[in-house]
Amino acid sequence: MQYKRILLKLSGEALMGEKQYGIDGKRLAEYAEEIKEVVERGIEVAIVIGGGNIFRGLAGASSGMDRVQADHMGMLATVINGLALQSALENTGVQTRLQSAIKINEVAEPFIRRRAMRHLEKGRVVIFGGGTGNPYFTTDSAAVLRAIEIEADVILKGTRVDGIYTSDPEKDKNATKFDSISFADVLLKGLKVMDTTAFTLSQENELPIIVFDMNKKGNLLKIVDGQKIGTKVNL
Repeated sequence: MQYKRILLKLSGEALMGEKQYGIDGKRLAEYAEEIKEVVERGIEVAIVIGGGNIFRGLAGASSGMDRVQADHMGMLATVINGLALQSALENTGVQTRLQSAIKINEVAEPFIRRRAMRHLEKGRVVIFGGGTGNPYFTTDSAAVLRAIEIEADVILKGTRVDGIYTSDPEKDKNATKFDSISFADVLLKGLKVMDTTAFTLSQENELPIIVFDMNKKGNLLKIVDGQKIGTKVNL
């Protein structure tokens, strides 16, 4: 296997499947099976999920809501998604732990770095909910932060697009895909991979990012097996 420990970043919107809002049980079950295949290969898996399918803090703030309160609502949305994914994974027989950056002890463990790493060493999937626990930070930032803390080998950003393109491939038919690209070139070309805070943090800690299509069956396993799927961002 190419990697021993990975952090998988999923957007909340990815859980909607064909729905316009909320969680698609079919899509959730598909993701659980994909993750199970990787775990069965001995890969240690940590996951960060967004909450955009339920509530997006920035959207709430733009409609007049207090930004801090809106972001806290977004954090709770990520915990809801984490619980849903935990249930789906455990239905497949995968042992899972949900850790939250905000205290919500009745449904999730508090985030404790050493405990998280111990869970991973025991073969449990660890889902990190609650973002960073602070307003004004995205779940991209949470993903990079947690990946660095648990000493992950790579961040795998699962999207509905199969990599990084020169422009939005859904809008520009002439957009071309990068198989690999440096952090410096991403910034130079103004490409959108993650928010600036998250991307800079990843660059400073020399943590590679792979952007890939999570909705294509088998892609996750192919990446950890060393196959060239999606676009890899590194130094």
